[in-house]
Amino acid sequence: MKNGWQSAEGAVVCIGETMAALAPDPSSSLECADDLRVSVAGAESNVAMYLADLGVPVSWLSAVGDDPLGRRVLAEVGASGVDVSGVRRDPERPTGLLVKEPTGSRTRVHYYRGNSAASAMGPDVLDDDKLRTASVVHLTGVTPALSPSCRSLVATALTVPAAERPYAISFDVNHRPALWPPGTAATVLRDLADRADITFVGLDEARELWGADLQPADVRGLLPHPRLLVVKDGGHSAIAFSDEGVRTVPALDTDVVEPVGAGDAFAAGVLAGLLRGGGMERALRLGHITAASALKVTADHGPLPDSARIERLLELPTSEWAAGAGTSFRG
Repeated sequence: MKNGWQSAEGAVVCIGETMAALAPDPSSSLECADDLRVSVAGAESNVAMYLADLGVPVSWLSAVGDDPLGRRVLAEVGASGVDVSGVRRDPERPTGLLVKEPTGSRTRVHYYRGNSAASAMGPDVLDDDKLRTASVVHLTGVTPALSPSCRSLVATALTVPAAERPYAISFDVNHRPALWPPGTAATVLRDLADRADITFVGLDEARELWGADLQPADVRGLLPHPRLLVVKDGGHSAIAFSDEGVRTVPALDTDVVEPVGAGDAFAAGVLAGLLRGGGMERALRLGHITAASALKVTADHGPLPDSARIERLLELPTSEWAAGAGTSFRG
């Protein structure tokens, strides 16, 4: 990975909970729907699956229940090309569950993950041999909200000095208000986000957490330590703050079926772009391309364009990217 990132040879390791997910058709209410579609949902495994789609070797570490939903989760994540051999099956705790409730342009999520298998994870997850050769370890702000042991897992990972590990640490703030006791998320998430090498945060969630009037540069002021901070301004743009300076890349104009999962897809695209060594502009573009794929489906994980089409989009002159690339994702 360029810009002094240490190892670019090893796999990416994503750590966090994945649940079974139930959802009605986007045009149906949860109360009246006759059928619910079963899928899997988890921020970190979403990132892992998109990295696999983009040709990046990737492992996912977690725990699931030794139950049918846990087996479904393992089967679906593994089928996408992600190494799931490090996922523990817990015979005593269940696989977590979420239910999606479409409400107009937004989707409300109901969690049933108390005492789930993944909530029992702790710092011992970091002892997995896969971390010894990893290029990047990806974490999110969902995990520390699940339990004290999960918070300890993330805090411990972010305490290891960069010189003592072969991998960069990527952290997506991924604020889920329903998971946090009132008044606790802002301080914890700011502290964790500021310790990572690469940090992703949405401008909307930064404003919800740390101040309603924040601008991207203000977020950098609050999080000065990551070597790369990417602030996602919804469907408008992404702004990267790094040693290369400040780089802004407009988002693609995309028909939105459901927004859930797009931030994870974006993070995967950026990480894949950085690992390819093509520079910040291409990494942010690949993030937008990957996010657009997630926006067009009801599941958290949607199909990417073919590699030739992705490459054409990455090669577009700046003026053409801003003006017309989005037409490839409409309709």
